Amino acid sequence: MVDEPKPKNTGRRRVADLTKNLTVKEKKAKKSAQEKLADKKKELVKAQKNYWATKNSLKEIDKVFTGEKNLIEEDKIEDTTPSIRNAIKEKEVIFEPNEGPQTEFLAASEREVFYGGARGGGKSYAMLVDPLRYCDKQKHRALLIRRTMPELRDLINHSQQLYPKAYPGAKWREQEKEWKFPSGARIEFGYAENLTDALRYQGQSYTWIGIDELPQYPTQDIYNFLRSSLRSVDPDIPVFMRATGNPGNVGSQWVKEVFVDPAEPNTKFDIDIKTPTGVKKISRRFIPAKLQDNPYLMQTDDYYAMLASLPEVQRKQFLDGNWEAFEDSSFPEFNKDLHIVKSFDIPRNWMKFRAADWGYSSPACCLWFAIDFDNNIFVYRELYTKKLTADLFAQKVVELEDGEYIRYGVLDSSTWARRGDIGPSIAETMIQEGCRWRPSDRSPRSRIAGKLEIHKRLKLNEDTGYPTLFVFDNCVNLIRTLPMLPTDKNNPEDVDTHAEDHAYDALRYGCMSRPVHPIAQKFHDFGVGQTKDVVADKVFGY
Repeated sequence: MVDEPKPKNTGRRRVADLTKNLTVKEKKAKKSAQEKLADKKKELVKAQKNYWATKNSLKEIDKVFTGEKNLIEEDKIEDTTPSIRNAIKEKEVIFEPNEGPQTEFLAASEREVFYGGARGGGKSYAMLVDPLRYCDKQKHRALLIRRTMPELRDLINHSQQLYPKAYPGAKWREQEKEWKFPSGARIEFGYAENLTDALRYQGQSYTWIGIDELPQYPTQDIYNFLRSSLRSVDPDIPVFMRATGNPGNVGSQWVKEVFVDPAEPNTKFDIDIKTPTGVKKISRRFIPAKLQDNPYLMQTDDYYAMLASLPEVQRKQFLDGNWEAFEDSSFPEFNKDLHIVKSFDIPRNWMKFRAADWGYSSPACCLWFAIDFDNNIFVYRELYTKKLTADLFAQKVVELEDGEYIRYGVLDSSTWARRGDIGPSIAETMIQEGCRWRPSDRSPRSRIAGKLEIHKRLKLNEDTGYPTLFVFDNCVNLIRTLPMLPTDKNNPEDVDTHAEDHAYDALRYGCMSRPVHPIAQKFHDFGVGQTKDVVADKVFGY
């Protein structure tokens, strides 16, 4: 009998095989997990080492930084560890300011700074860099303004090359015309051709506001309007107002008055602002710019030669950054060094008189004159005001000359015209207040003749080498407006009457009353000691 073979237990074997396989996989997975954990531990240890190394490095780096602006002093870099020196030297330099004015502008701590002068000094690029100083802070918000959109586009194009390198992760938002930085800080680009355009920024808050080419604005209105939006809600973020520009634009005169004239270049000065709680001081500074400050443009002489080839006035403006040079000036011979003198006590035996141009909405100006024994005229006092009626203006004139003997006064002849059918004229109203006048010369071409008299007196005398017209340094509005007064494009022999010509008109009336004659016709009154000359008006005796 043959035994039949027992059937194999294949089911159990399969289960055992599966169990064995699972055990192998588990072991592999466990091993893999353990290896990964070991790698993580190694990475953690490495990260900890990097952390402490970085922290120590930062301490070392702090040693080479100085001041609030985090500027690196090169002579301190060599005092650090080799690793720090290499890190600094190998770091890509995104922007390095030129030595001199550009560096001073970026490091300036004053609230309001104007960086202006010659063309090609690197002013616009500095304006792009300056608002980056607080872009690591969330609440920093900057506004960079140009007059028109096409002018603004050039700044935007340059910012797209600079900002992503300076702050990786910075995003440009075309519709909003602004950069948004990883910290949450923003730099907005805008334009304002007039006050209506500027209204779009009303109610906004900015910690930094910059206006590129500020003298392109004819008045200070837009600057003042935008300045009202300068405020910070973060005590760690100070507020700054920055501006750049060149002389020779329509607003050069007011920019010069606000920033250039108050103090020497590169000198901090304060202005007083009245507030409900008292007087607040606002710090300002003017930083001059010259082409020579830009080494990139000075590598060749081409740009310099182009500016040097310009006409004299433009050459002074664009090459030298001269704020005293005015194109199409009616009185180019006016020289502050020659015609402006320090005030002094007028001798009692010098003859005194006054002349005035009156206006209510526009400025009214009265000038006081004194004549020495050589027929030299000294303008020794001015009254420059607005919104004074004729009677109040006259009262002010009388008050200022209290105790003086004023031989005569000359007033714009148009003030004798009656306004309506009843009531006194403007001149008669003043005379009733005790301020006596005679009408200015009203003959044909009297305006041209008056202008020529001023030219004659500003001109240097061939015998003495000096002019015969001098202005006391306290007559600030005459000094301010006379050199910038443009000629009339339709009548080059006259001044542009749309300009600020009120002090000029008063000066013209005064000079016309004591004309300069080519033939000496004066003589000495030995009893009085006063030089007499031919009068302009034989009726009134002046």
